Amino acid sequence: MPLSPKRDVRAHGLILIHDGAVQGHRPLEPFDALLEHVRTFFGGHAVEVLHHDHGSIRTRVPAFHVLRVEPGPRLDLWTYVSAGVWEVTQRDGHGLEFVVTTQRDEAAPVDLLTITAYYHAGPPEQRLDIGHTIPIGAPWLDDSACDHLLVSVPYPYGPDLEVCAWQRGHARLLWLLPITEAERDYRATNGLEALEARFDEHAIEFWDPRRPSVV
Repeated sequence: MPLSPKRDVRAHGLILIHDGAVQGHRPLEPFDALLEHVRTFFGGHAVEVLHHDHGSIRTRVPAFHVLRVEPGPRLDLWTYVSAGVWEVTQRDGHGLEFVVTTQRDEAAPVDLLTITAYYHAGPPEQRLDIGHTIPIGAPWLDDSACDHLLVSVPYPYGPDLEVCAWQRGHARLLWLLPITEAERDYRATNGLEALEARFDEHAIEFWDPRRPSVV
């Protein structure tokens, strides 16, 4: 039986909905597989489905949702996962979804996922992949120096989160890491591996909006 919305999440411009009560037209299998994948990986965490009800995202990603994962035993941070991007961008059953991590629950990571999903679901030449960067035009949080996103392997979560498979396809979950413009330029000149080596050397606290640039 369909369930009605539980409450408005006004800080996000989204609606929090009960388990299984996903609005919009969508194939059941990909969303259900992704939701189960996230819940299994984050066992012991509360996982909620947010329905985006504003803006132009639905012109490109009609079934766009965000899965919000509260801090818990696996990771003491908030995690946000896009859902619905796979349906409109997949080729031969392969497509992407995206992950963002923050210290606290707020609207910004949902906005970042929305921006990324809208861009990725545009013309084919805009398809994102590992090593690509996205300018966001403003600090990702507070007065952070990070105003770009780097598309990366979800290193903080290990390999088990990265691939969600079901009968007719699979989604690869890629991490959106906020970076500075100087770090973006360093990647463009020296390559992704060189930038990631810098991150490792400095042991960056990627969740901290005030972290210093490694370049």
